[in-house]
Amino acid sequence: MFFELRGLSRSTNKRMLTVLLFMIYCIHSAKSQTCTDGFTYDRRARQCIDVDECRTLPDPCRGDMHCVNQNGGYLCIPRGFYSQPYPRNSPRSFSEQSYPAETYPDASLGYPETFVPNPPPVGPGPSYPIVSRSAPCFLGYTAGADGTCVDVDECETQSHQCNPTQVCINTAGGYTCSCTEGYWLVSGQCQDIDECRYGYCQQLCANLPGSYSCSCGPGYLINSDSRTCQDVDECETDSCTHGCLNTYGSFMCTCDEGFELASDGTTCNDVDECSFSDFLCQYRCFNTPGSYSCLCPPGYYLYEDGRTCEDLNECESGNNTCTTAQVCFNFQGGYTCLDPLRCDQPYIELNDNQCMCSAENPACRERPFTILYRHMDLSSGRSVPADIFQMQATTRYPGAFYIFKIKSGNEGREFYMRQTSNISATLVLARPIKGPKTIVLDLEMVTVNNVINFRGSSIIRLTIFVPEHPF
Repeated sequence: MFFELRGLSRSTNKRMLTVLLFMIYCIHSAKSQTCTDGFTYDRRARQCIDVDECRTLPDPCRGDMHCVNQNGGYLCIPRGFYSQPYPRNSPRSFSEQSYPAETYPDASLGYPETFVPNPPPVGPGPSYPIVSRSAPCFLGYTAGADGTCVDVDECETQSHQCNPTQVCINTAGGYTCSCTEGYWLVSGQCQDIDECRYGYCQQLCANLPGSYSCSCGPGYLINSDSRTCQDVDECETDSCTHGCLNTYGSFMCTCDEGFELASDGTTCNDVDECSFSDFLCQYRCFNTPGSYSCLCPPGYYLYEDGRTCEDLNECESGNNTCTTAQVCFNFQGGYTCLDPLRCDQPYIELNDNQCMCSAENPACRERPFTILYRHMDLSSGRSVPADIFQMQATTRYPGAFYIFKIKSGNEGREFYMRQTSNISATLVLARPIKGPKTIVLDLEMVTVNNVINFRGSSIIRLTIFVPEHPF
């Protein structure tokens, strides 16, 4: 015959019932309303009483099994099974129609550890179902071929009462309904645990039925623990053409000086520094990979600052083509070779740079008394007005006064004379002059002496070299 147990087996039930009743006593003494499974608190009796599962549970037993209430549980037995009442210490058989309620000891008396919850009642005792007088095994076990009791695997025989969301776990003499990993029991149903709510993953988390999956954002790799992430060092792949700076979850390419990062974020393009400004170099800028160079025109050399052009004095350096008879004259950006002075008739050479026409010579009466040769250079495009040359009388005569003027060479009216005193005047640049250009001016000083009725003049023949460049 087959018996189906709901709750505890009979041998276990006796031991557990003692513990349960002792707990009821403790609960009753503490005036608590909390009872263990299978019992409910009776306010009137002020103690925990058994719950009749056969009446409160819908269809507690399967098939033709009949429900028999027990303290803290219930039994399922075949319907129509023959039983009869018997004394407590005699062989037991139970009637299907008679199940006396079990009594509880007075909680005020206390329970020793060896307390038996049901003392023998007066008269016929409660009825319990049995398989047969010769049944050797407890419920949850079956007789094996060798006569020993073998545990019944309710999970394998599908005789358990676990709902479809639960997992049956076989135990000695019974079974347990549980949930698989990743689920928990809520209101009798196994529901998925959302592990992502509890920070199981360091970065990205995706909840799965009964599990979860961790992943990492761009620039990270999942570690062997499948939960934490580690930074990817992108610089190890040499993805940058110049330099690379690793950052958390990413990287940044860097470029050498004189280069800039392209739009792709990895390659470097040369910076054309010469296009930034026209004043980067004084003369000309030459772009090079990652840098630039300043150039100077012939007749100049590059100064220490790498930008400024300085005049190369060919006369001092000896880098000129003048003969020993000539005089080397240096000016900005170049030089010229001056031939020895030759005075045209009726002038005679007074010294190396001056010619004189004697007053005793009739041919000199309408000519300047002296011609003095001077040379100078003038920067191309020099700002105006600018004082560039000064002349004055070297000999003073009583009663004489002096007039200064430009006699020739000022056809473009770039210059004018400004008299600064009775005996001196200044040559003023009135308009900018662009080079290269050579200008020869005759600056005349007229001496007038009305006391002795004298009028004469002297000339300074000024040669001005204007270079091509303004430096």
